[in-house]
Amino acid sequence: MDTRLLRTFCAVTRLGSFSAAARELGYTQSAVSQHIVALESDLGVPLLTRRPVGPTDAGARLLDHAVPLLLRLDAARADVARAAAEPAARLAVGVAPLAAAHLPAIARHARAAGVRELSVRVAAPGALPGALASGELDLAVVVSPAVRGDPPPLPALASLRSVPLAEAPALVAVPQGHPLTGEAALADLTEARWLAAPDAVGSLDDLCAGLGLPPLRTAVRCAGTDLDAPRLLAAAGEGLVLLPASALTPDLRGVPVRTPELVYRTDLLHPRSADRAVVAVVAALGAG
Repeated sequence: MDTRLLRTFCAVTRLGSFSAAARELGYTQSAVSQHIVALESDLGVPLLTRRPVGPTDAGARLLDHAVPLLLRLDAARADVARAAAEPAARLAVGVAPLAAAHLPAIARHARAAGVRELSVRVAAPGALPGALASGELDLAVVVSPAVRGDPPPLPALASLRSVPLAEAPALVAVPQGHPLTGEAALADLTEARWLAAPDAVGSLDDLCAGLGLPPLRTAVRCAGTDLDAPRLLAAAGEGLVLLPASALTPDLRGVPVRTPELVYRTDLLHPRSADRAVVAVVAALGAG
């Protein structure tokens, strides 16, 4: 299969439009149509419905393979480029919203390592590994909820390395005067009203599934990486949200989760074949 055709197929499927995919990829709409027809001819099955645009059953199966395959190809290209590159004068760093407090230290250590220009991207925790593997980022700081004592999650791609940086207690944020006091058991809160803000504060879905608990009942879903929206809604009593103590505002009070004990893990992610400046920054942050 031609990887160029696969990229076109993934773009059309993700955007739900041939014309939008053409604009994103820099092709004409007829060229995008030709790519899809060529891929369908190669595989001998229809991959997309046209009105509306969406994957067929076979197309959905191909998508499951194509997305990680293209990501691995991008990671390989970036890895080879890094191996041949001179020490970086620029450093691209991605941080989860809850990791923004680490930016001053990153900037300081990057400057000491000879980096002349630092670019920063605040992104959802789940988006950072892919951007790192593809070479868009040189270093990422990911913060995610976890059970204390659990082993750190392994990077999804073998080209990445994870370095534990810190742990902080995870707290259920409630308004001042809320009846929830003392310590909380997660199993007792599954029927409570929750605020879901996975891009900003991480998701509890996988954690609940691993503990054999039902999904939390979502009352409000917040999209995007802005921390203010879930905090303001929690302070107004619209639902519970999990936060580290450092993210609480004066109108919020934190209730520890002890059964099991939940924490926010902070991990550094970087390519195994990282530039010397990245290695120096990672070593300095880890030592600090």
